[in-house]
Amino acid sequence: MTYQKILAALDGSSQGEAVFNQAIAIAKPYQAQLLFFHALIFDGRSMEAYSGIYGQNVMSLSSSLQEHIEAQTQEVETWLQNYSQRAQQEGLTVEYDWKIDDPSSWIRETAKSWDADLVILGRRGRRGLAEIFLGSVSNHVVHYAPCSVLVVQGKNVADSDASENG
Repeated sequence: MTYQKILAALDGSSQGEAVFNQAIAIAKPYQAQLLFFHALIFDGRSMEAYSGIYGQNVMSLSSSLQEHIEAQTQEVETWLQNYSQRAQQEGLTVEYDWKIDDPSSWIRETAKSWDADLVILGRRGRRGLAEIFLGSVSNHVVHYAPCSVLVVQGKNVADSDASENG
């Protein structure tokens, strides 16, 4: 199968770097277009619900949170630009985008609207209760994406906890 459009869901971690490397390795032979994507998780609606009860304290917190979000989006923009420049140096056509919302939905919707042939994303290796409570973006994308999905396995959280404590 040849790939023409590859969506790589990235973050600023070592896992994001592994996803980036896979995307480059797969895109280069086909000269596929790349779309680097990141979803910031934040639900501002929950803050507004408390403003009537707690008044000014919540509004002050909301202002502080807004500043944090602006700083975080600038950071995301910076490393997405960095990933894009590195891919362009490899001779690839690249664009990037980011959204604030649930990563599972946005990766799926972006893959559909951009008409991606392949989605590449990482997996943190959560299992058991951690996966139930924290969810699994990769699991959702594998089941609902409109195209093929490559999951780059991350270091298992339980394994890293054991190595740090042992």
